[in-house]
Amino acid sequence: MADTADNSTTRDYRDTVFLPETPFPMRGGLPQKEPLILEQWGDLYSALRKARQDQGAPLFVLHDGPPYANGDIHIGHALNKTLKDFVVRSRFLLGYDVDYRPGWDCHGLPIEWKIEEEFRKQGRRKDEVSKSEFRAACRAYAGKYIDLQRDQFIRLGVTGDFANRYATMDYASEAAIVGEFHKFKNTGQLYRGSKPVMWSPVERTALAEAEIEYHDHVSPTVWVKFPVTAMTDDHPDDLLSFQTATPSIVIWTTTPWTLPANRAIAYGPAISYGLYEVTGVQTGLEFEPWVKTGDRLILADKLADEVMQAAKAGTWTRLYDIDPNGLEVAHPLAELDPGYGFNVPLLDGDHVTDDAGTGFVHTAPGHGADDYEVWKAHGHHEVPETVDPDGAYYDHVPLFAGLKVLETEGKKTGKFGPANGAVMDRLIEAGNLLARGRLEHSYPHSWRSKAPVIFRNTPQWFIKLDKPLDDDVTLRDRALKSIDETAFFPEGGRNRIRAMVEGRPDWLISRQRAWGTPLAMYVDKHTGQPLHDEGVDARIVAAIEAGGADAWFDTPDSEFLGLYDPNNYEKVEDILDVWFDSGSTHVFTLEGRPDTAWPADLYLEGSDQHRGWFQASLLEGCGTRGRAPFKALLTHGFTLDQNGEKMSKSRGNTTDPATVIKESGADILRLWVAMVDYAEDQRIGKEILQTTVDAYRKLRNTVRYLLGALNGFTEDERLPLDQMPPLERYILHRLWELDGQVRRAYETYRFQDVIRPVLDFCSGDLSALYFDIRKDSLYCDRPDAIRRRAARTVMDEVFMRLTAWLAPLTPFTMDEAWTTRFPDAGTNCARVIPDTPADWRNDAEAARWGRIETVLEVVNEALEAARRDKIIGGALDAWPTVTGPAEAFAAFEGLDAAEIFRTSGAELVPGGEAVTVQVKIADYPKCARSWRRVPDVGSDPEFPDLSARDADAVRWWDAHH
Repeated sequence: MADTADNSTTRDYRDTVFLPETPFPMRGGLPQKEPLILEQWGDLYSALRKARQDQGAPLFVLHDGPPYANGDIHIGHALNKTLKDFVVRSRFLLGYDVDYRPGWDCHGLPIEWKIEEEFRKQGRRKDEVSKSEFRAACRAYAGKYIDLQRDQFIRLGVTGDFANRYATMDYASEAAIVGEFHKFKNTGQLYRGSKPVMWSPVERTALAEAEIEYHDHVSPTVWVKFPVTAMTDDHPDDLLSFQTATPSIVIWTTTPWTLPANRAIAYGPAISYGLYEVTGVQTGLEFEPWVKTGDRLILADKLADEVMQAAKAGTWTRLYDIDPNGLEVAHPLAELDPGYGFNVPLLDGDHVTDDAGTGFVHTAPGHGADDYEVWKAHGHHEVPETVDPDGAYYDHVPLFAGLKVLETEGKKTGKFGPANGAVMDRLIEAGNLLARGRLEHSYPHSWRSKAPVIFRNTPQWFIKLDKPLDDDVTLRDRALKSIDETAFFPEGGRNRIRAMVEGRPDWLISRQRAWGTPLAMYVDKHTGQPLHDEGVDARIVAAIEAGGADAWFDTPDSEFLGLYDPNNYEKVEDILDVWFDSGSTHVFTLEGRPDTAWPADLYLEGSDQHRGWFQASLLEGCGTRGRAPFKALLTHGFTLDQNGEKMSKSRGNTTDPATVIKESGADILRLWVAMVDYAEDQRIGKEILQTTVDAYRKLRNTVRYLLGALNGFTEDERLPLDQMPPLERYILHRLWELDGQVRRAYETYRFQDVIRPVLDFCSGDLSALYFDIRKDSLYCDRPDAIRRRAARTVMDEVFMRLTAWLAPLTPFTMDEAWTTRFPDAGTNCARVIPDTPADWRNDAEAARWGRIETVLEVVNEALEAARRDKIIGGALDAWPTVTGPAEAFAAFEGLDAAEIFRTSGAELVPGGEAVTVQVKIADYPKCARSWRRVPDVGSDPEFPDLSARDADAVRWWDAHH
């Protein structure tokens, strides 16, 4: 381009240079611009669906896993919903009709707690508020946050059928959920069982495994003696001899509070046990240990030394083998209260190991799954109840009535109460505490309240996983078969959910709360069995559809039961597990609608949903329809701060999506999602977002340059492939190559494999190579020159594909670019990827330019060094001599090396084994228009300060202006 002339009589050629022109700004201004684009889109989703349906496009169904309707969206929501939007928009881009109906999960404890808190602020306890008023408050609360989150998702750029969103609290949804529950009831898959379940005293309800998370917790540990009281004849004669100490079986537990519920001790049939006698006690201790010389203890041989050391025994000896079969022991608290005066049997159990503890397992059938199973397996049916719903011992529990296991009120809510300490004190008093300590271990907590949970025996409703169904296979078998038939992204999810389904217990579906869908059924008081009557079920469902779940609680039983006597039936008022709610969403979103299909093509959620929504949906679908309601599952990881730490408001390391959008724009957040490996845990923070901003600038500047370079481009200017120069053929090949990569990546949800190759293409092939080489031609060739027409034709093809490829990822920016160039062509979001001709593929040209770039890299380094050393001011001052092997220069045949090097001239000299460069000054006059120093400057007498090419271009410009 012409610089300022130093001769007043010299013409200023700046107006004749064809510089890029575009109103598309360099700075995005996304926070201000994106809301305007949203307004222009209007109901974009409906318009896209109608267009695809008019075209007869194939259907793709993404079923939305419902977020919970409380609070503003967080970065996890933003990641999840953006990934879903990538799927929706990319499927539209690939030519599909896409069904995506966003939804919300509304029932459950977090909302119930919030409403309890609001009533407490009004001076009203929950039991002072009617169920209908309480549920109405919960419904209003959830509705408020559905509206709030909907608007936040839309601002993020999410497109979907928000006008017809679903919610689990909608009357029709609640009715459908009850209908699904009735299917389990009526096919015999439902039963009521009294067994230990995970119970939250803080929340006063049973919890399923999916509602549990594990945190480190410090528990007291105790080694407890159970004195032997009886044995079979095959034991040594002196085992109970009064000349020696009475032997004791020793157990180890981290839950001393469960000892009042002890009814047995389990042992391992394959474990080697022995009778050990303490012959000495450690000395020099700051306390007197409970172990005494002469104590006889029965222990697993593998663990005996460890137990003796914990008890502070100094020396001990093994007397002989012990077979626990047939032994009976006394409860360790029997001497303190006759309520513990029962015999405690020894039961063999496969769950007992000698990896830790003592080789014996204290068995409280009301407080542990293994305990319960081994107790029942040995013919015992009565399971003691020791702890009430509030986490306190019942009044009938000897010595400990009313003591709290877990605190449920006040500042200590969620902390362990005095029960552990009281039990240990009583064991000391009875002389049966051998040792104690503390252990940090992983302990189950409620994922809602974050408080510890306990195993507690209580009557609950379960869905059987191992009952043979009509097809003579079990629900578990059906679920495992469906897992085998499901596609997983990533594939590792298959083994994860399969292991969970293989090992999970029956599905606990009842909860003792108020805000939820009820187990709307009646139970015969005489048989204990649920009532199976289609007419009763139909009346219940119809009432709930008309009036919501409140209808179950408010309608007189006689209206549902008809001819049945209400006095003979128990009305169940428990509510359903919220996972049953959300696991049923496929029913009222995908069935009965003409514009969708069941099963869904894809479910997409965080990896924790293998045990949550994915599994609930799997079991619900398999239990009622024989297969999963999905064809594929996609999972993403969790979002951490930029140091890889878990985000926490208290630590101040959270990233608020609303703040990112306000400061930088939604496209920046979306681009971050596209660039991370979502299958793993991702990181986000200011530094990482700055990297994203830099990548965005590269994309924006690439599109901006294309818009400027294509200013005024028309179809008459387009050049056919057979007239394209080699460089253009190479770029077309790269477009062909990238087009295949992008399509495959979108088909398999690998969004990182879209953005990263496209970014590399923009920075490498385009900016660093193509744009730089063709800049001179674009600016200085006359408009009808073949080379310039070829460049503009290829740039048009690049623009058409870049704006399509990136439309799902950065839709605001690509729409802005598209409408800048084609203001009357409608939204970029409605496009499909342009067909890319197969004859653009050119492997030979690609290989050729690969070799050229190897030489170019060496030349660029030499030019940069010459520039640093002030040998040249710029590349156009240079006329390098490049020496190297002849085969290195073969790729340059038929090409202008100076054009490729962006120098005024160049000389390629075969010779030597490596490419070397000597940078020489271009010793020719400088063209006043293009700044090239070439021999033909001044060859046209009409333009003595221009090269022949530039003189011709100016003559053309003068003729047309």
